[in-house]
Amino acid sequence: MLILGIETSCDETGLALYDSERGLLAHALHSQVALHAEYGGVVPELASRDHIRKTLPLLRGIFRQANLKPATVDGVAYTRGPGLIGALLVGAAIGRSLAWTWNIPAIGVHHMEGHLLAPMLEAEPPEFPFVALLVSGGHSLLVRVAGVGRYQILGESVDDAAGEAFDKTAKLLGLPYPGGPALAKRAEQGDPRRFTFPRPMTDRPGCDFSFSGLKTAALTAWRALEPTPENQADVARAFEEAVVDTLAIKCQRALQATGLARLVVAGGVGANRRLRERLRELAAERGGRVYYPRLEFCTDNGAMIAYAGWRRLAAGQCETAAVEVLPRWPLDSLSPACG
Repeated sequence: MLILGIETSCDETGLALYDSERGLLAHALHSQVALHAEYGGVVPELASRDHIRKTLPLLRGIFRQANLKPATVDGVAYTRGPGLIGALLVGAAIGRSLAWTWNIPAIGVHHMEGHLLAPMLEAEPPEFPFVALLVSGGHSLLVRVAGVGRYQILGESVDDAAGEAFDKTAKLLGLPYPGGPALAKRAEQGDPRRFTFPRPMTDRPGCDFSFSGLKTAALTAWRALEPTPENQADVARAFEEAVVDTLAIKCQRALQATGLARLVVAGGVGANRRLRERLRELAAERGGRVYYPRLEFCTDNGAMIAYAGWRRLAAGQCETAAVEVLPRWPLDSLSPACG
């Protein structure tokens, strides 16, 4: 079964071809970083227009890359939500139109389910059940995963998600866009002993996250300093250490509460080197293992949407011809994909 995946939830246009027998055949990604850099953040209208310009050229490119023709596609998967409504509508309209033209089924995929299943594209995928830490953009979730569509939310962000906190703190420190990777890079030169920021919500039970106060702590420390590269690096390091410790503590709680030893980490923050080191140590202590998608699939991509779409199309699920998107879409509202 050959599936075309289309991802347009925010500021990256991703397309991929996934075959249920041969695996990932082709994928392509266009990032809008340069487009939004001068504004210091994503401008939704510009994001939507750029998806319109880039989706079809990328589509032609992946067919050339895989040496396939559109007639060989058995289904289309596109991101239905959550995300920016204009960006989602671009991918949904194109995906539904292609499926209608080719007379094949289409499925709208949950963006976070795509991230959750991205490690399944690797040579050694995790087995169900496992705990998943999803840290992508405006989302921070801990989920017990019993199967595709069988999700129990263990914890989520009550205000700023980890990715948002990284980006906002980087902007406060005067670092360039995109902020998260820039802050992590600057933190490499920082002194971890100079500042100690709070580990939010770790002094109370549960697995929920809150990073807005941590962002405020970083801002307060920064405003009391001369804006030098050394001070900037030290504040960045303290902030990163606090986020990493907080995520690790919550992951440990989730693993203990579920009795599981397998941990999946997906989303852009999952590429953070310090977080990976910390979670590797945590898993080793429990005799378990941490699973990640490859670095290029930590951020938004079409491959994860194609794979998630295949799992649901193979289970007999598909959409009507209507173009509908869900900018807000709870992960635990999804139905199981059986079959």
